[in-house]
Amino acid sequence: QVQLVESGGGLVQAGGSLRLSCAVSNRVFSVEIMRWYRQAPGEQRQWVASIREGESAEVSDSVQGRFTASREYVKNTMSLQMDNLKPEDTGVYYCIGDGLRSTAWRHPRDNIWGQGTQVTVSS
Repeated sequence: QVQLVESGGGLVQAGGSLRLSCAVSNRVFSVEIMRWYRQAPGEQRQWVASIREGESAEVSDSVQGRFTASREYVKNTMSLQMDNLKPEDTGVYYCIGDGLRSTAWRHPRDNIWGQGTQVTVSS
């Protein structure tokens, strides 16, 4: 079973910082694209950031200048450094992987989601 496991969520006051991490299970040796999405209560999921293997991170306009996405390829992880958090950043943050490759599979796997981690920003 392929797993993406998020960690680092929590409760923080507006203006504070959190760092989210997403770890890929050991069976996977590479991931073509890793993304962060978030979902606030009663709202649709919103794209936050993406990093294609070997390329620079892209982040949404709503978090530009406050959030920084990065990948560590040796550890097969993706991080999201969130600074100057605002109450509107509150939601469940999900890590998603596309193009996961494993020696156990014949073909890459796409659209693999983690279980999500809650981020709550109080005003």
